[in-house]
Amino acid sequence: MASKAATKDIITLRGSAAIVSEFFGYAANSILYNRAVYPEESFAKVKKYGLPMLLTQDEGVKSFISNLTAQLSEWLESGKLQRIVLVIMSKVTSEVLERWNFSIETDKEVVETGASREKSDKEIMREIQAIMRQIATSISYLPCLDEPCVFDVLAYTDTDVAVPFTWIESDPKLIKYPQMVKLHSFDTKIHKVDTLVSYKNDEWDEA
Repeated sequence: MASKAATKDIITLRGSAAIVSEFFGYAANSILYNRAVYPEESFAKVKKYGLPMLLTQDEGVKSFISNLTAQLSEWLESGKLQRIVLVIMSKVTSEVLERWNFSIETDKEVVETGASREKSDKEIMREIQAIMRQIATSISYLPCLDEPCVFDVLAYTDTDVAVPFTWIESDPKLIKYPQMVKLHSFDTKIHKVDTLVSYKNDEWDEA
């Protein structure tokens, strides 16, 4: 039993990339649900990370997130992904209202040598749980989005990355004079993910 437990705690580059890309898929679903970008009835409840989670049943969004996480996993495994940003915009004006920023630090030694790292699966899950709980309670610290919204995803990669044709160059979709809330982070010992949400501060609007 001891050797089996030890094996579970070994994190490989591929395993870490899978953990982080899967996390982003669930986080994106949770953000879209909790920020009411899509109607509540278009989500189904599942259990993940020891928590009730909601996944979109909209086929277009499901396909988008599935393709996205597969691409992220590839970039994470090559150590080329620096940041992923989920942007929520006004459907009518395209004004950026929120930016959910996931910054990624990669252990370059693991990428170069194929080494592995050790960390308890349960510890990683607890760290992810803390982020998911913060997303689920975002209505308590973010302003209400009282207009129809759409979302987009930006990926910041190393400059030498071959970008698939389904991705296009984009401006950073920044918010002028944003308010920011730093959320928890999690660390697989190969990839560390820091989470920050910035949002439009109406106090700066012109009268």
